[in-house]
Amino acid sequence: MEFTAEQIAGILNGVVVGDSNSAVSGLSKIEEGVPGSLSFLANPKYEDYIYSTQSSICIVNKTFSPSKELPSTLTLVKVDDAHACFAKLLEVYGQMTKKQPKREEPSFISEKAEVGDGAYLGAMSYISDGVKMGENCTVYPQVYIGENVKIGKNCTFHPGVKIYHDCVIGDNCILHAGVVIGADGFGFVPDENGVFSKVPQIGNVILEDNVEIGSNSTIDRATLGSTYLRKGVKIDNLVHIAHNVDVGENSAMAAQVGVAGSTKIGRSVMIGGQAGISGHIKIADRTQIVAQSGIPGNVKKAATLMGSPGIPIDDFKKSYFGFRKLPYILTKLQELEKKIKSITKE
Repeated sequence: MEFTAEQIAGILNGVVVGDSNSAVSGLSKIEEGVPGSLSFLANPKYEDYIYSTQSSICIVNKTFSPSKELPSTLTLVKVDDAHACFAKLLEVYGQMTKKQPKREEPSFISEKAEVGDGAYLGAMSYISDGVKMGENCTVYPQVYIGENVKIGKNCTFHPGVKIYHDCVIGDNCILHAGVVIGADGFGFVPDENGVFSKVPQIGNVILEDNVEIGSNSTIDRATLGSTYLRKGVKIDNLVHIAHNVDVGENSAMAAQVGVAGSTKIGRSVMIGGQAGISGHIKIADRTQIVAQSGIPGNVKKAATLMGSPGIPIDDFKKSYFGFRKLPYILTKLQELEKKIKSITKE
């Protein structure tokens, strides 16, 4: 699909500087630009690349003023916010390249399922009894949707997604390859001999609108009630969210985060990669948790936490400075100890 500079400027409310008929059919980073591709420049650190790029069109901020001569083959589209506008263009491109309505074979769609208009159902997909799916959903091959699952409109399920029975998915949700929604929570009770008995997990998972979950992440169903991901939650790859967790609106988690059961995470909380969150605790709205931190107890007020157990980041930095000085401090203590012994003998 080909776009001209004039068309791109029209979509982004921008201004063309150069050849308005210059056309592109692909996207590339500015440092890897090739003829016929579109790039963008938002970070000044990358400005040097714009003077040598082979991209045909580059989106830049209206404040951008070249300090050197630009390539003669390069056309600029000046906009208010280059980064945001490039993201908007990617979204438009994604919509234009979205799978067209179709039902591929072989696949199974229960006669007791309701699938809305405009759906793409890939080969080897399985739609169980009682499923209700809204309009314009995209179900890629090898997706399994269990009994009585409720799905809103404009959802996308990438290959290998598994949604267990009775779960609820809101509008505009995106689940990437290998995501599992509604597997049993880790519920076991040991007897007097230490032998574990399984506790039935009879709840479900509810994803509200505009939730996106990265590849191979797992969201466990509740023991009773529901595990919640509220509106706008964004989950990276390889994240585990346990039974009965409640993640507040517009919170985000980077890769390999683990959240133990029944924890309540507030709104707009940001959690860095490989952080671990204990169970049955509450985390205040707008808390930020640095990568590889551990949170063992309640966070009552918004803070930026680091370390394990997590403490305010400024305190952690001071503590870490002291930790790094420990070898020096120990050496000095040993020297003082020798001096004290020598003085005592004298």
